[in-house]
Amino acid sequence: MERLDKFLSQCGIGTRSQVKPMLKAGQITVNGVVTRDGSVKIDPAASEIAFNGQILTGRRRVVIMLNKPEGYVTATEDAKEQTVMALLPREYAVQEVKPVGRLDKATEGLLLFTNDGELLHRLISPKNEVPKIYYARHTGQATAEDVSAFRQGLTLKDGTQCLSATLEPLGPGESRITVCEGKYHQVRRMMASRGMEVTYLERQQEGFLTLGGLDRGSVRELTQEEIALLDKSVKL
Repeated sequence: MERLDKFLSQCGIGTRSQVKPMLKAGQITVNGVVTRDGSVKIDPAASEIAFNGQILTGRRRVVIMLNKPEGYVTATEDAKEQTVMALLPREYAVQEVKPVGRLDKATEGLLLFTNDGELLHRLISPKNEVPKIYYARHTGQATAEDVSAFRQGLTLKDGTQCLSATLEPLGPGESRITVCEGKYHQVRRMMASRGMEVTYLERQQEGFLTLGGLDRGSVRELTQEEIALLDKSVKL
């Protein structure tokens, strides 16, 4: 048994907050009866749930981890570039998974995919403070002043304000950076604002998840235990 609004979200018609007005408008039926309460428990295998008269079959809820290589753009489709979707086994195409946030074309490392719209939204929302940890090679040497500037929250060259982040110098031309948001090319732009050009970037961790021994270009499906911990981390 599971909540109706969670089932609807997993079917891909919207996040839980987005399906609320659909429920209120009477667009959802369970076994032919209009149901407006998203907290109602249903058995997808035994109930007929429909959206505007169209029966929803549901999907298996999945979360996938990819060790992204460089050279792929993070998008579901692109007219000119190879996307990260090309790296996923065909069995996940029917599950309609989407990337959780994005890594730019040159950045490697941990990238999640899911077909749970609500989980995706919460993982990328800055208010949930899911840490994303990167290893960077760069020009110059990070100083104590740079560390302090990251902690206080940087203002980028175009005026964009970043939340507090962690910069940990590892040695000449090497640093570890932790952010809890995902602005466009954020880590590269943050380092550039302090006079350091990133020459290599790898995301090594998101939340409690690490690459472990996953080979570059390979994928693995998260276990139900790991997904439950993800849910808990974003209060889902």
